[in-house]
Amino acid sequence: MRKKRLLGWIGICIAGMGLLLFRLAQLQLLDTESFSKHEINLIEASVQQRSQEMVVDNGRGNFLDRTGQPLSYEKAPVLVLFPFLKKMNWQVDEVARTIGVNKYALEHAVEDSSEPFAFGDPDPVTLSKKQMEAINEMKLPGVFAVERKYPLAKTPAAQLLGITGENDGLLESRYGEKDFLPRTLIGLSGLEKSFDEFLVAEGKSRLVYHVDGEGAPLFGINVKYIEPANPFYPINLQTSIDKDLQYVLEDIADKYKINKGGLVLLDIETNSILSMVSRPLINKGNPFSGEGIKNMMVKQHIPGSVFKTVVAAAAIDTGYNDPQRLFDCSKKINGEPDVKYDHGMLDFNDSFARSCNRTFGEIARELQEKDPLILEKYAKMLSVTGGVGWTGDIFHLEGFRQLQDEEEGRVFLSDDARKDGNFSALSGIGQHEVRVSPLSVANMMATIARGGEKDMVRAVLSIQYQNGTDMTEFPKQELKGDRISSITAMKLQKLLREVVLNEHGTGRWFIDLPYQVAGKSGTAETGIYEGEKQLHNKWFAGYFPYESPKYALVAVNLGVPEDEGGVNLMFADAVRAIYEFEHPNGLTKEN
Repeated sequence: MRKKRLLGWIGICIAGMGLLLFRLAQLQLLDTESFSKHEINLIEASVQQRSQEMVVDNGRGNFLDRTGQPLSYEKAPVLVLFPFLKKMNWQVDEVARTIGVNKYALEHAVEDSSEPFAFGDPDPVTLSKKQMEAINEMKLPGVFAVERKYPLAKTPAAQLLGITGENDGLLESRYGEKDFLPRTLIGLSGLEKSFDEFLVAEGKSRLVYHVDGEGAPLFGINVKYIEPANPFYPINLQTSIDKDLQYVLEDIADKYKINKGGLVLLDIETNSILSMVSRPLINKGNPFSGEGIKNMMVKQHIPGSVFKTVVAAAAIDTGYNDPQRLFDCSKKINGEPDVKYDHGMLDFNDSFARSCNRTFGEIARELQEKDPLILEKYAKMLSVTGGVGWTGDIFHLEGFRQLQDEEEGRVFLSDDARKDGNFSALSGIGQHEVRVSPLSVANMMATIARGGEKDMVRAVLSIQYQNGTDMTEFPKQELKGDRISSITAMKLQKLLREVVLNEHGTGRWFIDLPYQVAGKSGTAETGIYEGEKQLHNKWFAGYFPYESPKYALVAVNLGVPEDEGGVNLMFADAVRAIYEFEHPNGLTKEN
């Protein structure tokens, strides 16, 4: 009996030893790169456990504005200190004297550290070039002066640029089995998402040293500087954004307390985005909570009377703009008396300037009876539907889209709506199922200002290697499809200018601006109520200077009560700010 028990215990011990040996083999030999269901790389984990590092550059590509200024980061020359200094006698007096700080501040910072740090973080002490050279000439172990990349405290055009995050599943779905460093960032929205294949990190630049269990240097006090092997990376994306102008327009949007909406400014000649402001702001702590992550300038919204520009173009080409015909603008679109906007009898031109719903409801109904596709046709010709962001083939990518978050807009959702007279009338004043983005409306204004030439909108001008040479450029490119004639464009230009010149026009507030403005207002009912008040979308879209068009600008305030949140003052302030930006020496205004 005792012999059986003994043999049993020996068997259990042998089985236990076998399991331990198998586990050891699994850890050391078999599953070193994909241990457990979590796919843990034990080699990397081991290295991380016995090393500490200071990341100088995370290796992800960067955004530049049109002049080369960084948009998402800044480089700061800083003093990097390693925690093993607390176990050494080092020339703290000389270092403190060189950078102009108290030596006790340096000593205390090192004593409190458990990993490498930039002195003064999160607001590091920045060094001059002379100070950097002096520090590095000392050749002190654990003391370095380097340029480190920091994210900007306030990212300009944040929704356009987009955000990044760690998502191993998404990383694998995009790039398959390609090897990446642990905690590689991936683009989740905006240009970060669209250009992720170019931006994703090839490797990090970092200072590394190895430690024992107590944090002391394991192989002496040598610190290694490790950087990616490819000197051409990370790449830079040169955007069309003007960083300084972007900040100016963001301040204006915030001045008018825009909770949902913003501004978009296009360079008419190059058809590129100079500024794009979207509100609400991104919640940095939880970016996917609320609507801050959405770029409101590329999302579709109800446009209201801004859409009358499309109806006007169709009317001009089909003869429905007869100057002899008068419309009863003392009535609403449904024929009831309009107490609020009792404009009396108006012709086509005055109806556009004063934004008479009755006129454009009637014309839209008649146009749709003649051709159920005509409003959609002219909406596409003026580029308010169909998407306007730059699309083309680059490298192995076919149909590459710069603005992957852009929504394409629409006029009708069904054939029944197209053929319904009442729905046609409502669509003619930018209601019912009509949806357009502020970017597409800005592009419509630019198209009209150029005489009918419709182009794709660029947000990125080129992809550049780290040394500044171009990897590829994004040339100016026409939007495919039919376009309005130059004669139609010229007539629309006059209509849009009359909105400002007419003493009763909806843009008369802009008559005294330093630039001559042409444009169209819009107020759309959303069908959403806050208490007893229906919420509205308020728009003004235009271009300037009228005689020599340079800028197309759209201001929009979404979901506000009818008697609040107008955008006229914001649009006017933006025009003034752009003029002052262009004329910093106080030149006289345009005549």
